[in-house]
Amino acid sequence: MKKIGIIFGTRPEAIKMAPIVKEFKKYKDRYETRVIVTAQHREMLDQVLSEFSITPDIDLDLMVENQTLSGFSARAIDKLDGVIDETFDMLLVHGDTTTTFVATLVGFYHRVPVGHVEAGLRTYNLYQPFPEEANRRITDLLASYYFAPTKGAKENLLKEGVSKERIFITGNSVIDALFMVVSPNYKFSDPNLSALDPEKTILITQHRRENWGPPMKEVAYAIRDIARAHPDFKVVFSLHKNPKARGPVLEVLKDVPSIYFKEAMDYVEFANLINKAYIIITDSGGIQEEAPSLGKPVLVTREVTERPEAVKYGTVKLVGPNRRKIVDEVKKLITNKEYYTSMAHAKNPYGDGHAAIRTREAVDHIFFNTPRPWDFDIS
Repeated sequence: MKKIGIIFGTRPEAIKMAPIVKEFKKYKDRYETRVIVTAQHREMLDQVLSEFSITPDIDLDLMVENQTLSGFSARAIDKLDGVIDETFDMLLVHGDTTTTFVATLVGFYHRVPVGHVEAGLRTYNLYQPFPEEANRRITDLLASYYFAPTKGAKENLLKEGVSKERIFITGNSVIDALFMVVSPNYKFSDPNLSALDPEKTILITQHRRENWGPPMKEVAYAIRDIARAHPDFKVVFSLHKNPKARGPVLEVLKDVPSIYFKEAMDYVEFANLINKAYIIITDSGGIQEEAPSLGKPVLVTREVTERPEAVKYGTVKLVGPNRRKIVDEVKKLITNKEYYTSMAHAKNPYGDGHAAIRTREAVDHIFFNTPRPWDFDIS
């Protein structure tokens, strides 16, 4: 019996770790699975835990109002140090959050091997995105095993000196989660969402720290231009809770009639809204993986992305927080059906819905010398 700690603290982590939690919980003869949450983002985390029927074994409840990265990190190190000890055989962490970096550091201090889910993503610019790029690079420096979502992520790790025996290409578990909740017959509780025309809907999300301030306003002006140029389209703007993310958006767009502002949605509702949209404009990382799985073109309002596979295969286009580029690309997608189809029907490089199984099989291989799982590959 091996003791596994699965640690996360934010909504995106919870979504991507939920299928992995459920997979490990099936094998109680092999694993004592302990779910530990920091609650780095309390309300949004709780939504996902409820939607996937996951009850944490340890809830550190660390979120405080107006928390800083340094303050949260200090509290998380202290509290995780009280629950992580040498009795764990492995810790599983996800992605690039502060919870991930801190849990990996505490695991290292206790000499507990850490398995990094969604390992190997890189922009090679420590401030793009901030602080996520630094978090994931530090995590990969200290981790023992790497569950890379793509071949490109594995190649990044190899270039950094990680031995190939410690890397497993699993695909991304966000696709597992997506396939668990999206339904063509989904019924929205909000009548405004139910009434949307799937061929006349543009979905927007914006929240990245590097886009706070003037870049966020630049994106908002682009959305205003789009709404005025295409009044037959409905723009749904999913607002982030942080005032620095939502403030500039509301200031510019509050009086545009074709824009419908929607407060943060639960994951199931939002995933099905992605499925109903025609075009998506976002600075989110996860949506770059989810939307291509549903055949939705994505315009990313960032200068660089740690998910270059989607750009390579044509499902995603980087437009930056650039008003002119955003407006021009939306116009092209709306008016050029061939161009739209080339993005919507491109290969999805991120997963097939079986990443959680591959991750568990990789851990089986590590501990029980079972056959090494086949790497995920779309070619």
